[in-house]
Amino acid sequence: MPRLIQFFSKKEDTMKNIITFMITLTLVVSIATSVQAKRGGDGQLNLLYWQAPSTMNPNLSGGTKELEASSVVLEPLARYDEKGNMLPWLAEEIPTVGNGGVSKDLTSITWNLKKGIKWSDGSAFTADDVVFTYEYCIHPDTGCSHTNYYTGISSVKAIDRNTVKIEFNVAKPFPYSAFVGYNTPILQKAQFDGCQGAKAQECTKQNFYPIGTGPFKVVDFKANDVIVFEANPNYRDPNKPAFSKLVFKGGGDATSAARAVLETGEMDYAWNLQVEPEILTKMQQAGKGKVVSAFGTAVERLMVNFANPDSALGEDRSEYIGGNNNRNAHPFLSDYNVRRALSLAIDRQILVDAGYGQAGKISCNVLPAPAIYASTANDECKTQNIAEANRLLDAAGWKRGSDGVRQKNGVRISILYQTSTNSVRQATQAFIKEMWKEIGVETELRNISASVFFGSDPGSPDTYQKFYSDIEMYTNTFSGTDPEAYMAGWSCSEMPQKSNKWAGNNMPRWCNPAYDALAAKMSKTAKLEDRIRMAKAMNDMLMQDYAMIPLIHRGGVSAHSNTISGVRMNEWDSELWNIADWARK
Repeated sequence: MPRLIQFFSKKEDTMKNIITFMITLTLVVSIATSVQAKRGGDGQLNLLYWQAPSTMNPNLSGGTKELEASSVVLEPLARYDEKGNMLPWLAEEIPTVGNGGVSKDLTSITWNLKKGIKWSDGSAFTADDVVFTYEYCIHPDTGCSHTNYYTGISSVKAIDRNTVKIEFNVAKPFPYSAFVGYNTPILQKAQFDGCQGAKAQECTKQNFYPIGTGPFKVVDFKANDVIVFEANPNYRDPNKPAFSKLVFKGGGDATSAARAVLETGEMDYAWNLQVEPEILTKMQQAGKGKVVSAFGTAVERLMVNFANPDSALGEDRSEYIGGNNNRNAHPFLSDYNVRRALSLAIDRQILVDAGYGQAGKISCNVLPAPAIYASTANDECKTQNIAEANRLLDAAGWKRGSDGVRQKNGVRISILYQTSTNSVRQATQAFIKEMWKEIGVETELRNISASVFFGSDPGSPDTYQKFYSDIEMYTNTFSGTDPEAYMAGWSCSEMPQKSNKWAGNNMPRWCNPAYDALAAKMSKTAKLEDRIRMAKAMNDMLMQDYAMIPLIHRGGVSAHSNTISGVRMNEWDSELWNIADWARK
């Protein structure tokens, strides 16, 4: 018996020791996990956006770089994941007819805000902030770049501190344009009150240092250079973001940006790598980083100026003047035959092969995705046809002069073709210049620093909104998978001009009342098959009048360090949409 008691006694001690050890181990693991998940525990994150932002207020710039930078600070009610799914963000859920958030007659949508969300200054985020953002952007003197996302809204009201009701002029089958995606984030009323209207551009502190609800806050802003962020101490997840500091570096070019991640490892993330595919492949072999890509709606395209950019016109330069028959019409691009000939002369496959590889496809549409909206009515552009281009110009009376350049009534087809500085874009320019030479078109190439070209300075003559050239090339995208607001961007009212501080999205100054009517009709149409038909029809109207000349359906290409986890490449929203989930491995 004593031996048995002794045995159990020893066994008991052993078990106690095991239990003590397991508890200790659990505590150690728990502490380690806690440390790992602690906000700011991973130090500094370095992003290289070689197109440096000029403002942190995305409402005052149509540039993607500003939308990207501001997305880590300013947030919408809902946004889109990498598959195009809509997710509640500052809202509790996505309102639908089924859950009562959207009225049965489709004339209103009610958003319930998440409770307890704070701005980075510690104050409460409320419905009043949402209402203010709407009023700020629709003010005619603000010069808001995204008014098309508020089309059809009659009022935005705060029902209570956590409830916002948006009412529409008519039934709105797709009521998710406003405050959804990175195009329409919410501003803090307390900070921006007094900055609406004519004072919008003057509020430098507010525009450079906006208070937000996102995972980071701005602590230092140098326009067209560097932005320094710190973790938002009042962010709603106490364990996020993993990084205490975020440095958003601008400048340089796409190739050096790629090298900084893939070869030298000095940066953690590089955006918009318009770099020849063979160069990226070689860089990636260094083993320091990974190239990521995704296809969305980006189309590299030539915008055709329907207004006259002649500097001799003074303040009327590139202004659309007068009804449907523009009294300030372009001297040769107003001729349909010229516009069509320019498109026919381009061999788009050469452009794909030389500059894009697997990240590019020939596009004959400005709306290439989602696939259900992609038209096949414009496939003529897939095949270069120099002979037909020359025939069109001959028939239209544009004859070659002694220098080989076509002219008519003293007007020469001499094109100033501008874009942002980038090796792929400059190569594309060079190819197209030679292709147009074959049809008797003279081309002068101009490239402008991306920070300036896509900048927000209304006083600059070099922004893409001013469009002080004949042709300009760029791309942009839209949030989400529904094209209603995007296609409405080419309505007559969306033309950039002096009166709206060069805001708006209709760069070509193309105006077609039939197009406007179709856009208005789509906003009232519920059936998906009808919306598809209308979106295709609007795309075809733009393409078949050559308001713009599509070139490449371009996949977004970026790169991140092998030491970074959590990156989910997204072409339906900001690439930084889930930066709160990024961490250091």
